[in-house]
Amino acid sequence: MRRTIAALVAVVVGALALAVPTLAAEGPKDKDNDTHVQLLAINDFHGHLAPNTPGTIQVGCCNPVLNTAGVQTGWTQKTVPAGGIEYLSTLIKSLRVANSNTITVGAGDLIGASPLVSGLFHDEPSIEALSQLGLDVSGVGNHEFDEGLAELLRMQFGGCHPTDGCQDGTPFFGAAFKYLAANVVHEGTDNTILPAYEVRKIDNAKIAFIGLTLEGTPLIVTPAGVAGLEFRPEIQTVNALVTKLRNEQGVRAFVVLLHQGGFQSTPAPVFPGPADQPNAFTDVNKCVGFNGPELQAIVDGLSDQVDVVVSAHTHAPYICEFGGKLVTSASSFGRLVTDIDLVIDHQTKDVKSWTAQNRIVTQDVAKDAAMTTILDKYRTLAAPLANREVGTITADIRSQRNPGGEQTAAGESALGDLVADSQLEATSDPEFGGAVIAFMNPGGLRGHLLFDNNSSGLATELPGDLTYEELFTVQPFGNSLVVKTMTGQMIHDLLEQQFSAASATTRTILQVSSGFTYSWYTNAAGAHVRVNGKVVVPGSIKLNGVAIPADATEYRVEMNSFLATGGDGFSVFNQGFDQLGGAIDLDALEAYLAAHSPVSPGPRDRMTTTPAP
Repeated sequence: MRRTIAALVAVVVGALALAVPTLAAEGPKDKDNDTHVQLLAINDFHGHLAPNTPGTIQVGCCNPVLNTAGVQTGWTQKTVPAGGIEYLSTLIKSLRVANSNTITVGAGDLIGASPLVSGLFHDEPSIEALSQLGLDVSGVGNHEFDEGLAELLRMQFGGCHPTDGCQDGTPFFGAAFKYLAANVVHEGTDNTILPAYEVRKIDNAKIAFIGLTLEGTPLIVTPAGVAGLEFRPEIQTVNALVTKLRNEQGVRAFVVLLHQGGFQSTPAPVFPGPADQPNAFTDVNKCVGFNGPELQAIVDGLSDQVDVVVSAHTHAPYICEFGGKLVTSASSFGRLVTDIDLVIDHQTKDVKSWTAQNRIVTQDVAKDAAMTTILDKYRTLAAPLANREVGTITADIRSQRNPGGEQTAAGESALGDLVADSQLEATSDPEFGGAVIAFMNPGGLRGHLLFDNNSSGLATELPGDLTYEELFTVQPFGNSLVVKTMTGQMIHDLLEQQFSAASATTRTILQVSSGFTYSWYTNAAGAHVRVNGKVVVPGSIKLNGVAIPADATEYRVEMNSFLATGGDGFSVFNQGFDQLGGAIDLDALEAYLAAHSPVSPGPRDRMTTTPAP
């Protein structure tokens, strides 16, 4: 199948009557005995079983912005309710009715970094629900390794948790679907940790599903979680399997379930102007201004025999065509389902055409009763802990994460400041480490603290009240706090590592505690710039207004256990010495809120940017 993209066809999505286009590959008219196969794809579910985490998705242009006099002053992205396992299951079951040849697939991060109702039970609820939903196969993502290989294998094959046991009092049988991990092998061998592929035969055609995660997974997970594993290059892995399966099993149709992705980069609409501007805001079924060099390089390098790449990782929605290959992503958290129709030629057994669209998981349909039973069971078990009030806030305190993320041009978020401060306070006493600086990885903040969010559903929870469940949603990993001694040179090198990616727009900005400040160079486009080999402005690194020179010694620095062993590629943390372990990150945040409530979002002035000379 190597076709051009046909015209976009409008379809109605659910009762919202939202027009979304369908991306299609042209082909000759079907023979009567050609095979239509429907693929229903999800990615980055992250255990979001409840319908309110976050419960909405941005779908296109546009809603009007009105001033206090009722006069329109601009446009905003259209946002609609979406997500929740009860509604996701309803949609998928309704789509299966249209085609008995339906295969439901995932592209990784189905679990990990999950809200409390799943995460508290080591994601057993999500595995149970996705099995009940009828998921067939899924690639592994980086978050499937959050608790290490042994736990991933338990998710697949079942068994009680080695420490917490079977918390709900019943056996855990593992996933009814198959995890695929084509490029993850035991170090020093060619043995994959899980099957590399799954071949399905429908009518007289065979379809191979190859699942794999990004080669760079060891850089973004806890090193202990992937110890003894090797993550091999995606392109070579897939192409070798394509050759093998064509020659040995006669497979001609190939679908890659790849945990790697990109973003659309759509401009906001100009005002005044029509509300239906074609490239305004992000449309979940378009591929406008696509920015995903890693994904595009992989797709370009894959064999021409590959027909579809179901991608993931960036939590972004898109339907693209690169070099004749369909490339899709269904955003995240179960808010979209990618509906793909493949037409397989009766004679050649190859995919000769396709259509694809991202369907919104609307919340205006009947709930799947089986999913309600699962969700209610775990909600009841979690309620005593989940609904405990832990503090109050005066306004939203947001992280950098989308949807709804807020950060400065320098990469600082109000939630990042709050969490770094909580960890510094928990470790500043000499008995607990004597820390004077705290660093927090932004990827560890999985949501926002919202002022008007009744997570418990109880009338006693008022606006501004925070529950334990809301804190858990923000920090679900259970990392411990670690304090090490670092020199001034180490701190300088650490800050430079934030900008070590090859792209001038790719960076991981650590969140920092109160009193620590610095600035970094940018150009007019906001990209970081090196001046005399450095991105961080010389002399700008200060603690309580006093410069930290490179030759300084003896700063006690806090970081979580993920960073302490080099997580997110911050290898400089490994150079620290005189290590002392401390509290759990979530406990530190809860204690901070108890001591300081009501808490307000801060000015976000710890990091700044400076125009490069």
